[in-house]
Amino acid sequence: MGRSVLVTGGNRGIGLAVARAFRDRGDRVAVTCRTSGPPDADLLAVRCDVTVPEQVEEAFVRAEEANGPVEVLVSNAGIIDDVLLLRMREEHFSRVLDTNLTGTYRVARRAVRSMLRTGWGRIVLISSVAAVRGAPGQVNYAASKAGMTGMARAMAREVGSRGITANVVLPGFVPTDINAGLSEEFRADLVPQIPAGRFGEPAEVAAAVTFLASDAASYITGALVPVDGGLGMGH
Repeated sequence: MGRSVLVTGGNRGIGLAVARAFRDRGDRVAVTCRTSGPPDADLLAVRCDVTVPEQVEEAFVRAEEANGPVEVLVSNAGIIDDVLLLRMREEHFSRVLDTNLTGTYRVARRAVRSMLRTGWGRIVLISSVAAVRGAPGQVNYAASKAGMTGMARAMAREVGSRGITANVVLPGFVPTDINAGLSEEFRADLVPQIPAGRFGEPAEVAAAVTFLASDAASYITGALVPVDGGLGMGH
């Protein structure tokens, strides 16, 4: 029958690749989206803005009604709003933190509730190489993604004895809609900094996520798993 999986922000980019990877393994997959749903009809689309607690609860209820209690949570929903620090207004900072970090808290808290009842669960938080490497104009984004480390490790200590793991995946530069506005000059300058000599693919991030959610990774928790071609090495 597979497992019940919920992927936030699973209608495109890395989130969609993750959702498809679980589906292809026979899992029952629901994805949250704020606007348009995923292109795949066999992925359950659930409208949800993770900054709205009531919508988070509604999304879980819908996913559970269709697929059963959520056994695997992938917190991927996120935004960027790049502004240099001296020009960054407080709303730039708080908006990104509320979506990326507080939104992760909201969905993780709700998922743990059912996982504790069943005595099994997998939580995977999608962070970024920016969390450890930093990037100009991303004080807000880097802070939100770095916060996931402490969150996952605290969760791992709280629920690890109950068969629940919590891990963090840190993708490097993976061309998706969220970074489509970056200039070709920026992209060309970035490639030489990547030991692998290329950008990543969403499917490569998905492979790490599905492994961490598998039985084979049952003794891995509180880990930071980079999928960045070596971009963040040494940080």
